[in-house]
Amino acid sequence: MNTPPLAGGAAGPDALRPLLGTVLDALRDGAEARGGPLPAGGPGRVAARLRETAGPVLPETGCGPHEALRALVRAMAAGAADPADPHCAAHLHCPPLALAVAADLAAGALNPSMDSWDQAPAASALEARTARELAALVYPYGPESPRHQRAPHGADPPGHPRETGTPVVPGRSRETGTPDALVTTGGTEANQLALLLAREHARARHLAPLQVVCGANAHHSVHRAAWLLGLTEPHTLPTPDGTLDPHTLHTALAGLRTPGTPAAPVLVCATAGTTDAGAIDPLPALADVAGTHGARLHVDAAYGGPLLFSDTHRHLLDGLHRAHTVTLDLHKLGWQPVAAGLLAVPGTACLAPLAHRAAYLNADDDTEAGLPDLLGRSLRTTRRPDILKIAVTLKALGRTGLADLVDRTLAAARTLARLIDDHPAHELHSHPTLSTVLFRPTGADDTTVATIRRRLLHNGRAVLGRATTPTGLWLKATLLNPYTTTDDLTSLLKLVEGHTPR
Repeated sequence: MNTPPLAGGAAGPDALRPLLGTVLDALRDGAEARGGPLPAGGPGRVAARLRETAGPVLPETGCGPHEALRALVRAMAAGAADPADPHCAAHLHCPPLALAVAADLAAGALNPSMDSWDQAPAASALEARTARELAALVYPYGPESPRHQRAPHGADPPGHPRETGTPVVPGRSRETGTPDALVTTGGTEANQLALLLAREHARARHLAPLQVVCGANAHHSVHRAAWLLGLTEPHTLPTPDGTLDPHTLHTALAGLRTPGTPAAPVLVCATAGTTDAGAIDPLPALADVAGTHGARLHVDAAYGGPLLFSDTHRHLLDGLHRAHTVTLDLHKLGWQPVAAGLLAVPGTACLAPLAHRAAYLNADDDTEAGLPDLLGRSLRTTRRPDILKIAVTLKALGRTGLADLVDRTLAAARTLARLIDDHPAHELHSHPTLSTVLFRPTGADDTTVATIRRRLLHNGRAVLGRATTPTGLWLKATLLNPYTTTDDLTSLLKLVEGHTPR
């Protein structure tokens, strides 16, 4: 067998070109063989087909690059849950844009590692620039913000805290510098970083251990992050209506204080786009309560954050800029291949607790000589340049192009809710805020709902999620395909009817 060529260098593209043809053919053939949103037959049958098609993964003698790609890529495609199919709508699992996938190919071929400048000269500069521009959407009053730059000389931009009288959350200085963001593997890592920064903020001031307060609607990663960081279990408040009530938060924060003693440090975790229903907590009121009690505020906007692109829907995130930290995730409503998360902060100085030294990566004298220090940009050392696909998408579509995709997707959710509302055989839980719609057959109990979902999965006809609320179990359609049509949604409801036990 010939020595396999490398992907990089001037000769790399010529080596890749014929392999890409094989990959693309295998993707098409696998999708055609699957013939729906996921393979039929359930886990056992899918695993058996994969064994038959793939054969031994580590044979004594290899089969060659084209045959390996053809066999395994086709098997993966044939056995995939395809988020580009409009009936694949269970999770926050988006169909990636073709241009983002193409950019990810370039990232893999160049293979920069984002832990030192000498491994990623251009990639590190692109990450810094793109992260600042995205952070400026969250914190639109810093020097990087277009809204800030458009303000008349000497005047505050529209909506600035000084103009509106909105209080700045205590503990967040105006002198933190330019808004910034860290690139993460998704919302889970971003939430963990947010709790870490809050813990270190408390430690630096010799305060008592940090207490995390969140709603029952918060993502499970908040609880896992507290456990990983050695914090006490978060104080979890009931959210019977799906969002965190400001009065409930006020009562809880008041109850955490012991008369005659200094207030313990508290981090309030709010959510802008819950996993179960796409609900958005009342951010301005929660920021007011956090400010009154001297608590830090983190907002998990992994799902809802891309509404910032949309003039039509941005108002749903009013108050977001008052948070100390904000989680974003563009492999949800951003149409990026996994992974594409971020943690935004109002200024680079907020990231100081992450500073770390390893002499072979960021020696003091190298940093003093002007080489950028990248090690404090993540808890990970080796990191892919995930920023490239994000930057390509932003540049290709612009804010208005992304806004159009966001608006289309949310409009499809409203259409599905209307179809359900108008059909006596179906029951709608509530009208959607984002792109998640909860519904079930009228009068169905929890067992029936769970059975419908599993039947659809087993037959390979549709992928729907499940959500438990105070009113029982519901089917969950999480729409992330901006090209979903009314006919697609109508046929999805017919599939549910056809798989309902009689």
